[in-house]
Amino acid sequence: MIGRLSGILLEKQAPYLLVDVGGVGYEVQAPMTSFYPLPEIGEKVVLHTHLSISENAHQLFAFYTNEERLLFRTLIKVNGVGPKMALAILSGMPADEFVHCVKSDNVAALVKVPGVGKKTAERLIIEVKDKLADWGTPQDQDITPAQVEATSFSSVSAIVADAESALIALGYKPTQAAQMVSAAQKLEPSAQNSEALIRLSLKSAS
Repeated sequence: MIGRLSGILLEKQAPYLLVDVGGVGYEVQAPMTSFYPLPEIGEKVVLHTHLSISENAHQLFAFYTNEERLLFRTLIKVNGVGPKMALAILSGMPADEFVHCVKSDNVAALVKVPGVGKKTAERLIIEVKDKLADWGTPQDQDITPAQVEATSFSSVSAIVADAESALIALGYKPTQAAQMVSAAQKLEPSAQNSEALIRLSLKSAS
């Protein structure tokens, strides 16, 4: 089992990352929330990983924090939720936000994640709530500088998730939407809301 990668970040094209570990390039899939704190291309990165083995493929999923990986592993144990949907859920909202939605029975928020319908959202709440009972949130602890930084990433993540969801609703595939938003962020890194990001994304695709 490959549980951790430490190497040089070679490529990042959502949802894929390529990491050089001792001369071997590992291609991994990561949620969008793990992309924002990543270092620049060519710099060292440490990722927590999960190896998924099926009849058709061996897939390696990577996460910037161990908490994200733990949540991913919890999600894939839910009936009807495979690695692809678990990755979409983690891309759609920060881990702490998802846990809050589950604990507060917020089905409406969960169904906004692409691919998650009402029945799946209800199943997630029923099957996952007890497993997340001890999940800590920043509100339960003294706020540290690292947590403040993580909160800023969460805010950016919410804007990006809204933009991607809107593009998917317009008919773009999830991978296309992620690429368009990524391109838009490069055009205007200071975009402060999803509406501006959507306009820039459509502009970058034209």
